[in-house]
Amino acid sequence: MKTAIAQGAPDLMDKTVVIEPFDEHNCAVVSNGHPPDWVNPAPAGRYNLVVIGAGTAGLVTAAGAAGLGAKVALVEKHLMGGDCLNVGCVPAKALIRASRAFADVRDAGEYGVIVPDGARVDFSKVMERMRRLRAQISPNDSVHRFKKLGVDVFLGEARFTGSDTIAVDGRTLRFSKAIIASGARAAELPIPGLKEAGYLTNETIFSLTELPKRLAVFGAGPIGCELAQAFRRFGSQVHLIEALGQILIREDRDAAVVIEKTFAREGIEFSCNHNVIRVEKRGAEKVVFTECDCHKGGLVVDAILVGVGRAPNVEGLNLDAAGVEYDKKAGVKVDDRLRTANPRIYAAGDICSPYKFTHTAEAAARIVIQNAMFMGRKKASTLTIPWCTYTDPEIAHVGLYEKDAKEKGIAVDTFVQEFKDLDRAILDGESRGLIKVHVEKGTDNILGATIVARHAGEMISELTLAMTAKVGLGKIAGTIHPYPTQAECVKRVADAYNRTRLTPLVKSMLGRWLRWSR
Repeated sequence: MKTAIAQGAPDLMDKTVVIEPFDEHNCAVVSNGHPPDWVNPAPAGRYNLVVIGAGTAGLVTAAGAAGLGAKVALVEKHLMGGDCLNVGCVPAKALIRASRAFADVRDAGEYGVIVPDGARVDFSKVMERMRRLRAQISPNDSVHRFKKLGVDVFLGEARFTGSDTIAVDGRTLRFSKAIIASGARAAELPIPGLKEAGYLTNETIFSLTELPKRLAVFGAGPIGCELAQAFRRFGSQVHLIEALGQILIREDRDAAVVIEKTFAREGIEFSCNHNVIRVEKRGAEKVVFTECDCHKGGLVVDAILVGVGRAPNVEGLNLDAAGVEYDKKAGVKVDDRLRTANPRIYAAGDICSPYKFTHTAEAAARIVIQNAMFMGRKKASTLTIPWCTYTDPEIAHVGLYEKDAKEKGIAVDTFVQEFKDLDRAILDGESRGLIKVHVEKGTDNILGATIVARHAGEMISELTLAMTAKVGLGKIAGTIHPYPTQAECVKRVADAYNRTRLTPLVKSMLGRWLRWSR
């Protein structure tokens, strides 16, 4: 994305945002998210709340506070909807769904479905579909919708000028409370030659119109893994390069192995413990050099995708003037109630959270509304946060990993159910996967869980709800689950816990009772 001059509107040259390719769909996104003819309103005397950033955290806070009767201003310098709508969840999942459709066609023969030879992906149509669906969703986050909600929307760069003032577009907004929700951007890598050779991030890859024949992906975290698999299915030769010892380093090792084996089967080349030392540009090609000898003379590719995490957007806000403490790597510093060093100012979302997920940003926004507007005392540490990496199969997780429990000195019992023993997974041809649940030793108190399955993201919520409501595995075992479903795996794990309650003494007593009752 970039700012550019709109044809026939030179007076709007500083306000026009262009998303390449600037077709009817992307034009609609811009019209909703940053209309070039928008005129900022006259500021109110003092706002109850000024929100900086119109991503998920900012939008939820602004809409929620306005709905409760507060006078709210919302400032966005680029596109309403933030990363999630424009360069994150929405476009990424559109591509992932298309790649799954191709995988289903590719594997249809296993189900007795005859597909003509030569089935392939039309990449231009995949991308056009993504742009069309993104445009279809964009009115939900639009400038005009939020105006109708009673929010004063200001398009421009926000800059603190004092402990309770913000300047935007030459005007001063005074506030009783403010929230910083300016989000994060793709992190950069200081690799010699990388910038000169050119590379893609999640902020630019969705502007592609032609499929790269050879793609190197730096970083095997969620972004790298999701897009590596999608582009491999589209037809790219993909090489995934990771500096650490496994893909998805945060995840349970058994779960990561399932994805590694899937990637190997699909033809993704994976290199772990590999540091990229330099990149060279040779004509239209890019050559990647690593510390190992795997590729003599370098790895030659047509495009590079860098997916190594996120950097908080703290620059340009003049946070010092507001007395807000921050770190360029970790972002804005907040307490457990999401309040900054300035008690008038809060922060939420990727700008301050280690959990950079849309749903976490939404939950944090709800905390900010309570605490900032109504003197609430809600704590972020009380949140039970699930997440999902949308590879195929997916990895979903909530709570503690086994290693986390050990570090905290908590003894755990772990129960595992593999999908190869689950009827519906066998029938679906989706038997590669597992569920692993950790409970506090000697109890059914759920501390954490990981699911690897094609629809793991849909299944993790049962365990998240159980943890939030403090419902143990014993209660889940007593809950009827429809047969046959893949969600039965949760009940299977709960049944495994119940069997551990049948100690030798209990079995002996039951045996005597049964013999007596004959």
